This record gives sequence, structure tokens and C-alpha cells, in this order.
Amino acid sequence: MALIEWQDFSFKYLGANTLALKHLNLSIEEGEYVVVTGPSGCGKTTLCRTINGLVPQFHRGYIAGHVIVDSRDTRDHTVAQMASIVGLVFQNPANQLVTLSVEKEIAFGPENLGVPPDEIRRRVEEMIDAFDLHHLRDKHPHEMSGGEQQRVALAATLALKPKILVADEPTSNLDPQSAERILELIAEQNRRGMTVVLVEHRLDIVAKDASRIVLMNEGSVVADGPPHEVLQMDICEEIGVGVPKAVQLYKRLLANGVRLGRVPLTGSELAMLVKEAATG
Repeated sequence: MALIEWQDFSFKYLGANTLALKHLNLSIEEGEYVVVTGPSGCGKTTLCRTINGLVPQFHRGYIAGHVIVDSRDTRDHTVAQMASIVGLVFQNPANQLVTLSVEKEIAFGPENLGVPPDEIRRRVEEMIDAFDLHHLRDKHPHEMSGGEQQRVALAATLALKPKILVADEPTSNLDPQSAERILELIAEQNRRGMTVVLVEHRLDIVAKDASRIVLMNEGSVVADGPPHEVLQMDICEEIGVGVPKAVQLYKRLLANGVRLGRVPLTGSELAMLVKEAATG
């Protein structure tokens, strides 16, 4: 069985007129790095909330089908029970920072799961080292920049030692440099074996690290596959997805009869392929 599986799953928020997710059949294997993208309102955030059980345990409404995460049906397990399996980082990190210092924030989750004190201290130091938070250890989270808050939120989530990291547009409020740093930290977790589900619009930064891109529109999956395949599809531009510039240039070259062999995802990859084509 896949690590995460949506089985003909549909959901409509209480009071809403339309389904947020429609007959979703999707699976994610352990160790994958899946980027979920699509226009605003297409169901990406709701998809994230189904993985840790916020839908349907917290957000109520019409529900059909099942979401199975690590052999657990989210209908039958509370969000607290799912917390050691799925770590969710929200779009606005301030919404999930609840303590008076960075150190206490990182310790908060493990404390609530009943982790022994010695192990909590070890995890706190591990996260402070991993995310370079030494100078922020005693600082109040709400006195920090957006990029710093996002690093703390990510560190606090990973202190729970989840099998799955779900990040819902973690760079939406960040400048490009801070965004790249956060996305590199997330990619590093995947390289260490963690399954990652990332909602993101900055495909020019994340496409090179992703194993799959899931494209959503109006509550449904409209494309799913390796980045090189999905990003060259016309539907991306039709529904308003920001395709990386390297892919755009590739399609223009292809339309003019220039074949590069494969779809580039970055500027450097495009330059290399153009050079190979010119000398080959």
C-alpha cells in the first residue's frame, strides 16, 4: 500500500456550495517529493488538510471516500494521533507559533506527545543546529522576520519526527532569497529520506528537486507525473500555472524546429542542452 492514498475522496466544507475536492484518486509512495500546484482555490490547501486529518476531524462538511495515511484511515484517527506521522507547516507561520521563545517552540510538540525530557533536549539542539537558529534561541517568535518564523515553524514541525512533511505554500510571504533557503531546507529533508508534499507556485525553484508534480484545477487532479513531463503540457498555461522560464524557452525552440532531447527545468540545464545541440 502507498504511504498516502486518496480513495475516490470528495469533500465540501460546511456551508459551501461546491466541492473542494472531487472524486480524488491519488497515491504517494514513501520517499517521494511531490509538488502540488494549480490556480488559487483549486483545492491544494484542502488536500494538505486531509493528510494530517484536519479534514474531516476539524473542518466539517460533506465527505465521501477515504484517505489512508501510513495504513491509518483519517476518518478514524484524531489530528493528535496523526501528529507523529504527518507534520504540517502552514502558509502563515505565525498561525502555528504559540510559545515565548524559539527553544520552547521546538520543544512544544514533543512535550505534548509525551517524549522523554532527555530526548526533547536532544531534538531541540538538533533542530537549532540544522536550521541555524542559535542566535534566535531565546527570541520571541513573533519578533522575527517572516523567513526566520518559517524556519522556526519548520524546525518545530520536524522535531516531532514525522514520516511525512506537508508544507502549504511556505514561501508565499517571503522574498526570493528567503524562499530559496526554505525550499532548500525542505529538499534536504527529502534527500534524507522523508516523504514531502509541498504546495508551491515557485516552480522555477522547486521543479528540479521534485520527483512528481500534481497539477490541480477546480478540486480535481488534471495532470500528474515527472516535472519534465507535466510542465511542458499546454494545460499548465491554460489554467494559469507559472511554468519555469527554461520550459517556456524550450517550447519556443521546439516550435521553431530546435530539438534539445529533453525538457530543461533550470536556466543552467537549458544552456547546457543548447550547447550540446549546437556542437552535436
